[in-house]
Amino acid sequence: MKQALCGLFLSLFFLLLLLPLSLSRCDTSPQGLIVHLYLEDEKRIIALDLEEYVRGVVAAEMPANFQLEALKAQAVAARTVTARRPKRFGGPGYPAVQGADLSDDINDSQAWLSKKELVSKWGLWNYYGFWKKICTAVEETKGLVITYEGKLIDAVYHSTSGPKTENAEEVWGAYLPYLRSVDCLYDRHSPKYSQEQVFSVNGFQSKLGVERLPTVGGLPFIQILNYTSSGRVKRIRVADQVYQGKELRSLLGLYSTNFSYRFVKGQIIFKTIGYGHGVGLCQYGADGLAQQGKNFLEILHYYYQGIEIKKLALQ
Repeated sequence: MKQALCGLFLSLFFLLLLLPLSLSRCDTSPQGLIVHLYLEDEKRIIALDLEEYVRGVVAAEMPANFQLEALKAQAVAARTVTARRPKRFGGPGYPAVQGADLSDDINDSQAWLSKKELVSKWGLWNYYGFWKKICTAVEETKGLVITYEGKLIDAVYHSTSGPKTENAEEVWGAYLPYLRSVDCLYDRHSPKYSQEQVFSVNGFQSKLGVERLPTVGGLPFIQILNYTSSGRVKRIRVADQVYQGKELRSLLGLYSTNFSYRFVKGQIIFKTIGYGHGVGLCQYGADGLAQQGKNFLEILHYYYQGIEIKKLALQ
């Protein structure tokens, strides 16, 4: 009897463990755009239907406990980013690997997680509810993309903006009419809204490759020269070297270019507001707007200026 109960228990355990990995793909969507995704860790390319790929992106890029309308806005942005990439649609593909449209490396385009990875991320018991919610967000926006004057936009997004999003040209040098700075007062619930990073003077010098910082009044010479229109650091002088704000952010690993600094007992403390480049859709801002009753269309029109939401036309 005990052996039978033990066998039944083990069977149920393994069923629960394996079920998330064998779930149906939410809704079987018709084969349209096939995404050839390069998995960096596994060094191989897999082929996914567009909607299947978007589900993995939304699950990786945005917290699953966000409002459904925020997840839907993320799904449309992610689908737009994806549709611009394949070479057969005029995009660059993934130049590092022949035959791939993009990769799961966030430095290339977007994060993506498999079902197995999502079980590990969310835990087995949370997986069912979260995956169903992600599927709903993608299904209810199936095929929708963002366009400007009839062309797919560069639907960039970031975690946390702070008081304002940033103009595209301040980060990448190119003016884009749909990526303009807007007020963002809806992301204060982000855990990364305000953070501090502490550097010793030696550590600071090492990261910048500076042998010795000159001092003024006994303090290292650092001077912010000017700001962007959204209040982020545009240029900053350290010793005799002038850095772009985004360059200093990269060298120091700062969370954003919206920063200030102070000296405390031989240390340099940088306080940052926001997380990410600040351009386009603010993910925590989208969740804040959804909490106020805005739908995904209103959220997208707020963060991307003068756009239209259309069905993706597959040739």
